[in-house]
Amino acid sequence: MQQPTVLPQLTARAIVLGIVLSMILAGANAYLGLFAGLTVSASIPAAVISMGVLKLFGNSNILENNIVQTAASAGESLAAGVIFTIPALVLLGYWNVFDYWWVSVIAGLGGLLGVLFTIPLRRSLIVEQGLAFPEGKATAEVLRVGDGGGAGLRFLGWAGLAGAAVKFAETGLRLWPGSVGAGTWLGGGVIGYVGTNLSPALLSVGYIVGLNIAVLVFLGGAISWYLAIPVYGAVFAADDPVIGPMISAGTPALDVAWQIWTSKIRYLGVGAMLIGGIWALISMRASLLSGIRSGLALHGGDNRTELPHTEQDAPMKLVLIAIAVMIVPIFMVYETAVSSVGIGLLMAVIMIVAGFLFASVAAYMAGLVGSSNNPISGITIATILFSSLILLWLMGSGAEAGPTAAIMIGAVVCCAAAIGGDNMQDLKAGHIVGATPWRQQLMQGVGVISSVLVMAPILNLLLKAYGLGAPTEDHPNALLAPQATLMASVAQGVFHGGLPWGMIATGVGIGAAIIAWDEWLKARKAEFRAPVLAVAVGIYLPLELSVPILIGGMIAHLAERYNASHGSSEQAENNQRNGMLCAAGLITGEALIGIFMAVPIVVSSNPDVLALPASMQIGAPLGLAVVGAVVYAMYRVAAPRQAA
Repeated sequence: MQQPTVLPQLTARAIVLGIVLSMILAGANAYLGLFAGLTVSASIPAAVISMGVLKLFGNSNILENNIVQTAASAGESLAAGVIFTIPALVLLGYWNVFDYWWVSVIAGLGGLLGVLFTIPLRRSLIVEQGLAFPEGKATAEVLRVGDGGGAGLRFLGWAGLAGAAVKFAETGLRLWPGSVGAGTWLGGGVIGYVGTNLSPALLSVGYIVGLNIAVLVFLGGAISWYLAIPVYGAVFAADDPVIGPMISAGTPALDVAWQIWTSKIRYLGVGAMLIGGIWALISMRASLLSGIRSGLALHGGDNRTELPHTEQDAPMKLVLIAIAVMIVPIFMVYETAVSSVGIGLLMAVIMIVAGFLFASVAAYMAGLVGSSNNPISGITIATILFSSLILLWLMGSGAEAGPTAAIMIGAVVCCAAAIGGDNMQDLKAGHIVGATPWRQQLMQGVGVISSVLVMAPILNLLLKAYGLGAPTEDHPNALLAPQATLMASVAQGVFHGGLPWGMIATGVGIGAAIIAWDEWLKARKAEFRAPVLAVAVGIYLPLELSVPILIGGMIAHLAERYNASHGSSEQAENNQRNGMLCAAGLITGEALIGIFMAVPIVVSSNPDVLALPASMQIGAPLGLAVVGAVVYAMYRVAAPRQAA
């Protein structure tokens, strides 16, 4: 059967622009990640930039713009994988600087494996299971509106301006804090807490994922902050060698709560992710194997050409061969690091298995809660924990290279998982707008390689300018690199003691209980479901992030109910589309301004370079009022009043 004509996708200008944007966004996110412990999703900003640049040529199309954002977002996600792990090698004292070839090889191998691992996952998660992938949906809406122009693009633009203005006022001008919270002692060592993040983008994520997932994410946060932290504070905190002296010294309740969460309760989420990841793979096994088998069958015969171009993945045989071939350079890297052929080979095998496992988990979680809220660091902690235990058994507790070897395994896995989660959003967007999967998968590889070329120079620049880790006399404003510091602590903790194993085991038990609950709901054919990883995400992330996600889910639910009882189905669909565009615009504006604000911060070496004087910073009441206005506006966009 003859295929219909397909719009140009892999054009020279799209490839060049994608390469340039992948490098720029990788650099911006490397700084932001080391400075603040987070990165911003680049798919939507890249799509907006691409539409603006390619419009200058006069004949661009939606699939070209999709190719550009695919490459650019690969650069951003690889930067996250790198800065969450590789700086730990400097913090451990293994490196004094970031060696260009070492960084390039570790990041490149992890990133390319992440691209390869997502190829069989696409059919399973996007086509068969139809997961939400909120940024992917939002990106597709941005691409559609940009391609069509008219009122929709203007509407998206106003929402984007609103998101940018709120983020700039909060993070740049410091008119109000990024979050508000309060804690108090309730008696008997019990700590009470309320708080929320003031990000419109998180409201948008909740709107896109819907009420079910939003409730589960909040449930996870509630388990941590309204159950586990109060219990720990009442029963164990007084005898804790770190937290006990804080309480005796009269440390405020909120600071004590954060210390309990950071050092203890957060690991409940790690345990829940461990069992949740294994269960997710078990649950996906049929569709995953089906995707691999169908890919192999299509490659082996003439059926591939009969498929619509929107269902043509990269040939599965080539994918499997490429994964097998990449074991060799991975083994060479690890053998060089530990000076042992046997241990190096075992490390390579662990990396491949763990890489596929956690790239799959990252992709699944991205489908539930989005890439921006995907706890890649939690996945990497699980990898480093497992790898460290194996290496401890093989090398002994006195092995100096043990923590370093575990970090190297974790670094490759983290890059693969970051790429796996973020790139599935791009493939979801492509699925919606009618792109060819293998072309996107090829461009994902191009984006990985492009960003790898600039990672080591950027890291060395930041190392020399600011320093990493705890502030020193030479570097009083050092970049804290919170995730990398945590990875180094976990690896050292396994070899030298100090990890909260009881918390991890308890998290596994919590995860098992949620799995049982979800299976019970499934047996009852309930509309509400409880995927364990959504709850695990909520346990691992601060509660303040879960609150706006829950509010966003409630807005979507209330708007849907209102539209169902007012007006026609066509009007309801149009209103829901407008709500989606509003959410996409808010995410776009916040992400773009987050990247652009990195420029003056880096140039001035001052994170407060744009801040107003303290006397002009109004504080939390203004932030709450602004976010409240955003909530009302989002609801009214998605559920406008009907004319009488």
